[in-house]
Amino acid sequence: MEYFVAQDSVVRTIWGKADTVLFIFAGAAAEFAVNKAVDWLYFTGRLPADPLGRLFSTVEYARRIVFADRAGAEQAIDTIAAIHGAVEAQRGQPIPAWAYRDVLYMLIDYSIRAFELLERPLTEAERAEVFDVFGRVGRRMGVPDIPATYAAWLPDRQRHLEQDLEHSACTTDLYRQYRRHLGPVRYQLLLQGQRLVVPAGVSRLLAIGRRSWLGPVVPFYRATRHLRLSQWAKTSLLPLEYRAQIASLDVMNQVAS
Repeated sequence: MEYFVAQDSVVRTIWGKADTVLFIFAGAAAEFAVNKAVDWLYFTGRLPADPLGRLFSTVEYARRIVFADRAGAEQAIDTIAAIHGAVEAQRGQPIPAWAYRDVLYMLIDYSIRAFELLERPLTEAERAEVFDVFGRVGRRMGVPDIPATYAAWLPDRQRHLEQDLEHSACTTDLYRQYRRHLGPVRYQLLLQGQRLVVPAGVSRLLAIGRRSWLGPVVPFYRATRHLRLSQWAKTSLLPLEYRAQIASLDVMNQVAS
């Protein structure tokens, strides 16, 4: 059977562990909030109404792409493209190509950042592999001007960070929704996690700071996460209705391995 992502790919390792995926989306949740195209996420009203539900919907699509066979992955990508096309038709204007690239670039960057935070430094070849997977996702969706190589992507990622981010009224409201849906304790954990993975420019726009008390905890968690206490701590980070979905991410990793 042919897979969209090779069975021995580091991308499967990254996306097959719940804790890594949580950090990926902690970072993406921060950067989404300051992206100049965040108003598109507000257009349907689904994001502010249920930000955690939207997160897990995105996780499910990403997981289908990473772990499915080629036909299943391509079907998932085509479904994503169709959903966005329907929103564009409803609004009467296209989502900017740079905004599509921004989303892909977040998935690439935070996949690398989250894995390196919790596991180990990736080799240049492994980083290029992460870029290749999501670059192929973007090209399947018809996103233009995706760089050909990881080396060419690095300066383009930096340009997008410099040109496409701003603090807006949507930023303030989205963080208000994060707090409302997570509750004060989990919201503070979200902020602490974001401090560990977001680029300096994102941190500056959000005024969340760079120092995190989670930093010294990470090595301890890395060494003990197989224990029941660490498993409990991880699943407790999200409300009860999402804990089964978090557990399923680790189940997928077991199946994939």
